[in-house]
Amino acid sequence: METNKTDTLARLKKLTALYFRTLQPANDQQETYIAQIKFLNYFELGCVITDMIKLCILALDHDMHNVNEKKNQSINVGLILETVLQIFPLNEMEFLGCVGEMVGE
Repeated sequence: METNKTDTLARLKKLTALYFRTLQPANDQQETYIAQIKFLNYFELGCVITDMIKLCILALDHDMHNVNEKKNQSINVGLILETVLQIFPLNEMEFLGCVGEMVGE
């Protein structure tokens, strides 16, 4: 029985190393982590930030005319969704599926 627990723990550690990649430990004394998002340049970063703020304003206010005073200030929902996809922990979800299979054994 003890060997089975040791094997299971070793498999979980191996799976953790393979799948837990979204969060990386920060280089500080606190137990914090960093999730990276990739941008092409500062302009794209600025677009994502402003679109997120606009989306929040719309969610709170439901008043489109305050946000879209200029034609070129529409919210780029595609860019926001691409950013969300970058930080979505898909590897970790796959890991949880593997753990579920192991527990079900």
